[in-house]
Amino acid sequence: MADTMQFDLVSPERSLASLQARAVQIPGAEGDMTAMPLHAPTLTTLRPGILKVDAPEGTTEYLVTGGFAQITSEGLSVLAERAIPMDEMTRAHLDELIEEARTMYKTAQEDNSEHGLVEDAAKMLADMEALGTHMSL
Repeated sequence: MADTMQFDLVSPERSLASLQARAVQIPGAEGDMTAMPLHAPTLTTLRPGILKVDAPEGTTEYLVTGGFAQITSEGLSVLAERAIPMDEMTRAHLDELIEEARTMYKTAQEDNSEHGLVEDAAKMLADMEALGTHMSL
């Protein structure tokens, strides 16, 4: 059985990781999941949360705001809407993300958007606010 798998994390701004990992915890839209070597092929959307990479060199965490994860038996590729390494995360970053989520929610309400869009914006705002509590920022 393989001990590691290829893990790649990219956002529109930059490539954040390309390394061998033992396991990756993913904040999936339908719930948290862990990808490991020889995982069944899966494609999932991401919700705002912490993506945690367990590699032979140590553990690294990234805040992601959404995106997609493609898991194969050989590896995992994450295309994040936005990703920030946790060691670079500041209160200012979090405040900016929360303000963006508030603006999206307010805009969806004012535009009388589809009920589902308003719910999605409300969920995004709640997830972003919960991250602040989780991260103690």
